[in-house]
Amino acid sequence: MADFKTPELTGAVTTPKITPGASRHIKQFIAKPELMEKVGFPPQKASDWKEQFIRKMGEVLKKYKSVKVFLDICVRCGACTDKCHYYLGTGDPRNMPVYRQELMRTVYRKYFTTGGKLFGGLAAAREISDELLDEWWVYFYQCSECRRCSVYCPYGIDTAEITMAAREIMDSIGMGSKYNLEIVHKAETIGNNLGMNPDALKSTWEFVEEEIEEKTGVRAKLPVDVEGADVLLATPSADFFAEPHIYSLEGYAKVFHQAGISWTLSTHASEGGNFGMFIGNYNHMKTINKRIWDAARDLKVKRVIAGECGHAWRAMYAFSNTLNGPFDFLQHKSPQHICEFTLDLIKKGALKLDKSANDEFTVTYHDSCNVARASSMGNTPGDQFTIPRELINAVCNKFVEMDPNTTGERTFCCGGGGGVLTDEVVEIRVKGAMPRMQEYKKIKDSHGANFFALICAICKAQFTKVFPYYGIEMEEVGGVHQLISNALVMGAKEGV
Repeated sequence: MADFKTPELTGAVTTPKITPGASRHIKQFIAKPELMEKVGFPPQKASDWKEQFIRKMGEVLKKYKSVKVFLDICVRCGACTDKCHYYLGTGDPRNMPVYRQELMRTVYRKYFTTGGKLFGGLAAAREISDELLDEWWVYFYQCSECRRCSVYCPYGIDTAEITMAAREIMDSIGMGSKYNLEIVHKAETIGNNLGMNPDALKSTWEFVEEEIEEKTGVRAKLPVDVEGADVLLATPSADFFAEPHIYSLEGYAKVFHQAGISWTLSTHASEGGNFGMFIGNYNHMKTINKRIWDAARDLKVKRVIAGECGHAWRAMYAFSNTLNGPFDFLQHKSPQHICEFTLDLIKKGALKLDKSANDEFTVTYHDSCNVARASSMGNTPGDQFTIPRELINAVCNKFVEMDPNTTGERTFCCGGGGGVLTDEVVEIRVKGAMPRMQEYKKIKDSHGANFFALICAICKAQFTKVFPYYGIEMEEVGGVHQLISNALVMGAKEGV
């Protein structure tokens, strides 16, 4: 199955023995020159790449004040060292957040501080070199930008911002991630991360309609490019074909149908996700995000709703208004999460539910990083934690929580987010998932948990991949709206 050893599941997360270089060999593929050019970056490293590197780093430090502050204020106290899932899974000290920051901080000291310019190594400064650049390539792509370390940092240093800045610098000299840039290019030119054209999308959505009808006897339509619909749904394209993602798409359609909501999907803006965020490039973020709001204007909808995806929700919730707002043309001025929308319908009595439909499951819930630590939903702080749990309890009789030190704001990352969800680095994905797998093992043993509920497409893809490595069935992974879909009683509409 793999040429590496999968960590043993004991139900306990322990600080590993330090093993320098343990994950040094795990690298993403570098994008080919033609792909680099397609997305507007230099095709490859030039002879003067070091000068380009330092120049771009200077631009980043000037543009993003937070990055400079983070590089200046770290006292290397060690509060973050054992908080990274990749360090816990590999023991490689370069995966300690403080060391990953040092990869940039040493270059910053050398070229942008007086002490570093005068005293070099005595001031913990390093010249940029091929060897150091290779370290950047390895370890800044062994960061999922989950921000767990920032929760524990006494100064609030956000390693994710440093990672994003490092990737932007590497892109600028002709070193880009094949996986991430292929997705960015597809999203910008075709409209979704999978490169599905409109005919393929329509065929897939018709298939979902047929599946719902076969299961329920009710034809819940998935409307496409409907002008004047109340709602535009922007969901991750994984919902269109992958399991278990597609079961949540069925859930969205059934919820809208039963509540009598006028809604539509868009062939132009068929993707909710935004990999521009992962590479730290706001121009690409803006271009991908703009497709959603262009479709919202063209279709004259009243609100935009995001499906189950952590980074898609963060990109829409936290960045949309700055990138492409304001959204004065909408009745509901900000994007809304599908979980918030569905819970409101349940509270209004618009949906009839049969909780016993999920009685085969003892459900636990994994808080996804970009929802938990980088966004919110609802009307009050913390609603991003309570709303999904309220939904699960509304449709299930058996719900159990994992260790509170590993949920909510302190949740462990899935290990595949932030542009790491690619098979050439499956080893770091499996080992990075270890802390969460230990907690799931513990709740399985103590409470019989057998359904791992999520509201993130990347988490779903990651865990369905890594569960079998740990001897757990991938079918135990599923979406919150998958559970809602199971419990929703179709037929006569309750009305809003």
